[in-house]
Amino acid sequence: MSEITSPPDMTHDTLFAGELLCSQPAQGYRFSLDAVLAAQFVHPSPSQQVLDLGCGCGIIGLILAYRLPELAVHALELQPELADCVRANIRANGFDSRMQLYQASVTRIQTILRPESYDLVVCNPPYGSPGGGRINKDNQAATARHELSGSLDDFIKGAAYAVKNRGKVVFVYPARRGAGLLQNLMQRRLMPKRMQPIYSYPEAETARLLVVEAVKNGGEQFDLLAPLYIYTQKNGEYTKAMNNLYEVNSSCSPK
Repeated sequence: MSEITSPPDMTHDTLFAGELLCSQPAQGYRFSLDAVLAAQFVHPSPSQQVLDLGCGCGIIGLILAYRLPELAVHALELQPELADCVRANIRANGFDSRMQLYQASVTRIQTILRPESYDLVVCNPPYGSPGGGRINKDNQAATARHELSGSLDDFIKGAAYAVKNRGKVVFVYPARRGAGLLQNLMQRRLMPKRMQPIYSYPEAETARLLVVEAVKNGGEQFDLLAPLYIYTQKNGEYTKAMNNLYEVNSSCSPK
């Protein structure tokens, strides 16, 4: 790996005991736990083609490339500043030969990528509707977190276009909007097969997130996995399952 050279408004962060470098905006959109959960939920084989859809600073693809040294990862991101972060992160981690960025909107995916060309598509889409909730004052963060440049269905439609028949797509999404996620997936022939609810802590009454894996033209079998708890208690420390996600060379999804 090489050092990241980036503007002063960027931070240089690391994962996996410093083995993975990640440059991201200091004040704009920054990756969150959602992306880490999505990246650790999937198990691609080294021979598969993977797409990180709406990749932000590229963290999902970076984690996958770190976990599987032979894996080829493509990433799509609209915003120029975040696309620059992805390029810097690819170079800094030495992933130039197997990680590629496409700077484009998900709504134009058909002009950028071939149909059904990926075995796996992973996505942490914008989760706030334009008319609901408080819009972030930072334009970069607002675009990444709210459906300003692409709706949830745009991302699901893009995933359905890009993934092969019987290929997998994985979405991480707020649990409170889970019904819409599942409905939109099935409308695009992406049949949910595995789902894990993510709770803030064991005593929490409702789940915070859902991580859903769907198969294009898949069957009806569906597995609801055991909950994952982020913290041991309210305002507590990370659970063992969460700490496992950050272990060096971690390659297993949370249990």
